[in-house]
Amino acid sequence: MAKRKEETPAPGSPAWMATFGDLMNLLLCFFVLLFSMSTIDAEKLQKVAESFSQTFSIFNGGATAIGDGMLISNGVSQLNELDEYINSTGKTADGEQDTQEVSDYTEMAEKLEEAQLAESEQLAEKIEESVNENNLEDVIDVEFTSQYVQLTLKGALLYDSGKASIREDALPVLDKVAVMLERYANGVIEIEGHTDNVPISGGKYADNSELSCARALSVFNYFLETTNLEPSMIKYAGRGEYVPVADNSTEEGRAKNRRVEIRIYHDLSTYQ
Repeated sequence: MAKRKEETPAPGSPAWMATFGDLMNLLLCFFVLLFSMSTIDAEKLQKVAESFSQTFSIFNGGATAIGDGMLISNGVSQLNELDEYINSTGKTADGEQDTQEVSDYTEMAEKLEEAQLAESEQLAEKIEESVNENNLEDVIDVEFTSQYVQLTLKGALLYDSGKASIREDALPVLDKVAVMLERYANGVIEIEGHTDNVPISGGKYADNSELSCARALSVFNYFLETTNLEPSMIKYAGRGEYVPVADNSTEEGRAKNRRVEIRIYHDLSTYQ
């Protein structure tokens, strides 16, 4: 029986390569479709372009000089220097940019702080002048920060021990304070009640926190009844014994801790 002649394969690429080519075409069409449906942030794209332009100059001159020649025109001859270029030039540039941004932010923050302090100082001078004119310097202390001017009223002046109702002889003082608030307060007014650390035994209030809150509320209510201040701009809170300004181990220190603080926030304050 004659031996059958083997058939030689048709010339050309293997069959798997055609399948692989079809797959690549499908993937390409798929990503083109995704890209066509996506949105491009023009501002971010511009920043990316500017970043590449500043770093590699591939948008301006077609190539960048790294070493002695151009990256594009000299090809791989300069690729060995690319890592050194990125480490020494690119990262340094980014670092300098970040440092400059931090420096600019710090400078702006310092200028804002100076402006706020100047505003607080000017407001404090006006209020202190009014305090002196009304002979209240012995019962009201005036302090200020960059955010507010604070009036501190002694608790013994306003309340009897363990009580939150305002004493009758303290009402003229609050009336004068109310006039100052109407005249000088353009922003938020904050009323805080404070006590010493002596525990409360019996009575209407369970502890110093409740007592301090009730005392702040009584001042708040009095201002609502006697002034034209906007209620939504007045806040009140009780801080109890937890923010002392003096040593609670002495009677003098405890007397200082029993107080009401009224803070007047100005126009440049960030707390509004």
